[in-house]
Amino acid sequence: MIHVGVVEDDPAATAQILAHLTRFEAENDVSFVTQTFPDGRQLVDGYQAGLDIIFLDVEMPYLDGLEAARHIRTLDADVVLVFITNMAQYAIKGYQVDALSYLLKPVPYFAFSQELRRSIDRTSRSRDDWIMLTVSTGMARVDLADIVYIESVRHRITVHATDRAYTLTGTLKAFEAQLTDKGFFRSNNCYLVNLRHVTGVNATSCVMVGGIELQVSRPRRRAFLQALTDHVGGRTA
Repeated sequence: MIHVGVVEDDPAATAQILAHLTRFEAENDVSFVTQTFPDGRQLVDGYQAGLDIIFLDVEMPYLDGLEAARHIRTLDADVVLVFITNMAQYAIKGYQVDALSYLLKPVPYFAFSQELRRSIDRTSRSRDDWIMLTVSTGMARVDLADIVYIESVRHRITVHATDRAYTLTGTLKAFEAQLTDKGFFRSNNCYLVNLRHVTGVNATSCVMVGGIELQVSRPRRRAFLQALTDHVGGRTA
């Protein structure tokens, strides 16, 4: 099941995209769950990062597609964006927000189906490589490879990524269970460490990318070193 968003202020254009999706379902072994948004503002407000593909009109009256895409990329690095526009020059700006491609209106079915296949291929390649986080502005989808470590302080969880930090409620135990066999290790009661970002180990701590040191408790040290050895040896995801 693939979740698709259609962001378009023109009802006729929306109807065309939905008809194309229905035809694609009938001709291919795939099913879509679709959501429609009449403007970029409706997409951005309380954005839920559960969409796999978004067809995004560029020119809309309240919040245009490019601005909406910039906001989405702060929460979701993986959703596939395909711009829909009347003018090809907008395509260059689309690459600033890692858009897969663009389609020119009126959108012919053949071109649409080709881009949809590319979008589905990209989605299927990355599905197991991210985690969903409930943050104050909505749902954020974060690549596991970008998480350096997860920290727990008084029932507050902070996910420290390479480019920003996400704060939310939860337990480290729940994250540890969710990330089993994903290359993470619980170094002590406060930290869940992404082993791919460990650059060194000291007597009582591990050194992460960027130079930060995280404590490794004495009871967990031997298991931590073994997990790190296994990861470096390629036996851990």
